[in-house]
Amino acid sequence: MNIGENIKKINTQLPAHVRLVAVSKTKPVEALLEAYSAGQRIFGENYVQELITKQPLLPADIEWHFIGHLQTNKVKYIAPFVACIQSVDSLKLLREIDKEARKNSRVIDCLLEFGIASDDSKFGFDSQDAFEFLANEQYKNFEGIRICGVMGMGSFVDDEITTRKEYNLLFSIFNRLKNSVFVNESAFCEVSMGMSHDFGIAVAEGSTLVRVGTLVFGERNYK
Repeated sequence: MNIGENIKKINTQLPAHVRLVAVSKTKPVEALLEAYSAGQRIFGENYVQELITKQPLLPADIEWHFIGHLQTNKVKYIAPFVACIQSVDSLKLLREIDKEARKNSRVIDCLLEFGIASDDSKFGFDSQDAFEFLANEQYKNFEGIRICGVMGMGSFVDDEITTRKEYNLLFSIFNRLKNSVFVNESAFCEVSMGMSHDFGIAVAEGSTLVRVGTLVFGERNYK
């Protein structure tokens, strides 16, 4: 398996406005360096401890995206360097990111994660709750964050109809927010959805960020 060739193949399938997030959880630094040498700059990690171990060993211009469930007490460890936290699933977490970002004199890009999976197995905002706190514009008091879009995890099913329905739901949430809360905010432009098995569907349904791991690095060994 050639990681560079894998990245090139995936990128040929992506429109110009869609970016590849190489999901590198459980993968060694050597594999990430191979991807980096092939031009990949955005990497997604799921676990805080793994990310803070890898980050100092890799080039400084890597754009790190945190894509896993994030506990508030661990935000402080990644706040000094993370480029984007895609998995913001509560107002409490948003407040904590803001606090830690300001401590580091940074502004951290954030995506709001919504629960779109039909099996209710994933984390995420309830859309009504999110619209309520965004509508009163309290988020504008958060000087350490920039809300850039939405993220969602589809159900792990081999059913294109279900997958399209879930991704269509996320894109409709994005559009509602864009057309009401974030009308004049050009930074609010990202829809993160799609993984190795379904990123083509996700792109067709409006994704701008696809989180691909297995097709880049191969199968994972969790032992």
